[in-house]
Amino acid sequence: MSAANPQPETGEARRARVADGLARFLGSQWNTDVRIEGMVETSAGARRGNVLFDAVTADGRRQPLCVTYLPTLNIELMNILTEAELIGVAERAGVPVPHVHFASEDPSWVGGPFFITDRVEGETVPRRVLRQVAADGTGKAIVLALGQAFAALHQVPLEQAPAALAESGEANPAEAALARLAEQMDMLLQPAPVFSLGMRWLSRELPPPPPRLTIVHDDIRNGNIIVDHNGLAAVLDWEVAKLGDPMEDLAWPCLRCWRFGEDGKEVGGFAGREGLIRGYREGGGQFDAQRFHWWKVLGTMRWGLGLAGQARGHLDGTFSNIVMAASGRRVAEQEYDLLCLLRPRGR
Repeated sequence: MSAANPQPETGEARRARVADGLARFLGSQWNTDVRIEGMVETSAGARRGNVLFDAVTADGRRQPLCVTYLPTLNIELMNILTEAELIGVAERAGVPVPHVHFASEDPSWVGGPFFITDRVEGETVPRRVLRQVAADGTGKAIVLALGQAFAALHQVPLEQAPAALAESGEANPAEAALARLAEQMDMLLQPAPVFSLGMRWLSRELPPPPPRLTIVHDDIRNGNIIVDHNGLAAVLDWEVAKLGDPMEDLAWPCLRCWRFGEDGKEVGGFAGREGLIRGYREGGGQFDAQRFHWWKVLGTMRWGLGLAGQARGHLDGTFSNIVMAASGRRVAEQEYDLLCLLRPRGR
């Protein structure tokens, strides 16, 4: 194999390289020798590397940690230092998150930017989460805790948000989101009457700007949280957070696609929305049912057009992958969900 065509790195070699980098980095931070044990690559976060491990110091102290790293800057959605700062802001506000110990943009340690957090025990894979929740009977408690977490996040004063996040604010988040959907519509490979109907409804029912912009996580759902036997343990994956309409945050986990077969339980397959609203109001949030419904319609369309875009990427050769190809088969599910949301009340 020539130097111009290096052999792809094996999983074992990657783990060894990351372990070596973590040992060197933590040793430099703690001023002691560190060895890395018990490395486990988690199934969550396919775009980014997520590795659970124990850091053992020279005197035998063992600390359970997790590293999230970017194999390449090409997939970075938010600067890693900004994301780490934001998680700290959320933690101080009372949102359950893993505590961030260190963050670095230096690729010499593990091959790309990374941050290291406490390891939070629990389950993240959605169907396993739902089985565990059913056995533990914690569904309503999780939904209540999600409402409280949203309220805590949305009440963070904007001057406490990372400076880089301020650039993401739009005067009217709904109007900006609708414009992005129109761009996705223009890229469809074939006519989509249901999505066209959705666009007309969204345009007709476009809400005014919210009373105030807030930090929104933008992707809290079943699959981006850790659940233990007591309920909600942590909120993960803050890389798409922005300033926006708080109702967008509450609507997103209520899409049917995040219920994983538990269709009668609106919030992530856990329970109905009543607990979400109660927890949100108890935490000081103000729930707007009309605005919530608008964002739920938009979220359904956004996901459907995203699936169509993934299929297009496979077909045009931009990213040929069987998973991307299969995404196209799920577009019809989103069209069905959209029609149900647009159905006149009482029918």
